[in-house]
Amino acid sequence: MPKRIVLLLSVLSLAAPAFAVDPAIKKQLEKLDPSTRLEQSCDTEAMSRINNDKTGYRPDKVIAYTFKDPVASDDRIDAPGAVFRSKGDWYHLSYTCITGPQHINVRELEYKIGEKVPREKWAGYYLYD
Repeated sequence: MPKRIVLLLSVLSLAAPAFAVDPAIKKQLEKLDPSTRLEQSCDTEAMSRINNDKTGYRPDKVIAYTFKDPVASDDRIDAPGAVFRSKGDWYHLSYTCITGPQHINVRELEYKIGEKVPREKWAGYYLYD
């Protein structure tokens, strides 16, 4: 598995409306290479949207590449094999995300929440508590 840079973000800093980027998060994103920035911006927006859409989930982590590598092109990423963690459990997630040219501001995001990932499968996918 390739080594990935993980950007740690606080759910509290995501309390701004969807599509708005907190200045502190923007500063961190600007330090990343463009492809990592695209993925992290979209992961962050997915986490924020799931939280704000009153789904009942409280995500604190999104990983775009757990079950299948995301496909990125220009300002778009399709992540059909993503996951997110909520209240100590992991759930399947797929999303499509389009950003601006700097890969910081998300312009569009569509997501679908899937089934809970059984705890006995976590280790095989490097998921953790």
